[in-house]
Amino acid sequence: MSLNLLTYIAIMLTAALLAGKVVKVLKLPNVTGYLVIGLLLGPCFLKVLSQELLDSMSVITDFALGCIAFSIGAEFKISFLKKVGKAPIVIGCLEGLGAVVVVDTVLLLLGYDVKFVLAMGAIASATAAASTLMIVKQYKAKGPVTQTLLPVVALDDAVALMAFGLSMAAANVIDSHGKAPIGELLLDPFIEIIGGLAFGALLGLVMVFAVKFYTGRGNRLAITIMMICLCVGVSNLLGFSALLACMMQSLVFVNLSKFRQKIYEPLERITPPIYMMFFIISGASLDVKVITSVGLVGLVYVFGRIIGKVLGAWVGAKVSKAPKVVSKWLGFTLVPQEGVAIGLATSAAVSLPEYGSKIRTIVLCGVVVYELIGPIITKTALKCAGEIEA
Repeated sequence: MSLNLLTYIAIMLTAALLAGKVVKVLKLPNVTGYLVIGLLLGPCFLKVLSQELLDSMSVITDFALGCIAFSIGAEFKISFLKKVGKAPIVIGCLEGLGAVVVVDTVLLLLGYDVKFVLAMGAIASATAAASTLMIVKQYKAKGPVTQTLLPVVALDDAVALMAFGLSMAAANVIDSHGKAPIGELLLDPFIEIIGGLAFGALLGLVMVFAVKFYTGRGNRLAITIMMICLCVGVSNLLGFSALLACMMQSLVFVNLSKFRQKIYEPLERITPPIYMMFFIISGASLDVKVITSVGLVGLVYVFGRIIGKVLGAWVGAKVSKAPKVVSKWLGFTLVPQEGVAIGLATSAAVSLPEYGSKIRTIVLCGVVVYELIGPIITKTALKCAGEIEA
């Protein structure tokens, strides 16, 4: 008997809840459990979730990516940026770009295709805010490193989205092999990035007025979901970057609306099951047969990203004249990686289908490694900085 879609969704959420309990006992991040249980349920092992079913659930993936980008945009409150000063902004940009430069450079020197290299470098810039904040809260870390870390993490994923948008635009230009007119090659990246930002800003303004007109909590939640779906759907139709558009929509809204608290809190309550399914779909899409063929690239991605983050944070701290303890230890607190990186890998697989399986496999394996060692490295760095009590 063939199961229907709702039954499969129930199976996925049940599996996610059980996996969450197991990894809690093992003291591992939830996302690791979701990825592993997704892998077990997927086509490579138990075959509960077929590839055809996973393809039919692309709407869940698209909506989850929209929610992730929308949440990132909420961190860009002008009042917050004024309060933290220039140091976190400078460090946030340079540590993200540091990962891009190191991963791109090494892979290019090893002779990999430029399009593949651009995708991997851009994804490397993303950091896991959730895991980092979990360590800070769990150990009640306090001090200059922690004070700088929190806004850097908030800015980090926005840098990753921008780097990814530019990298994919460049990859599309390279992919044309000179067949398209030069004007069209220059116009496509402009439309994808600038068009996405402009469209997102327009929807952000519309959303500001919409939440004034509708005052009920249910209505406002419906508006939020509707605006994210509209932003992603229309962006995909018009060739805009849906991730940048959703981020800009949220950025405009959070700075212009006095009702922002009434929007983001309800959204945070309904997104966990969406993210659970997103991570399970991502884990199920992992092709274990490809793992053996990406060993060197995987090592470059894992270690190159860490080196780039540490060097970038060090340079950013020196340039912004941050305290010495910040330049010494901050980079090591940026190792964890999860949701945004998986989202970018999913988008890259669509933009570069010839490398889709390889990119997803490298990034998902990297996420599992980072989520195992990242929190430990973050905790150790904060302890060495003297911001966690023994």
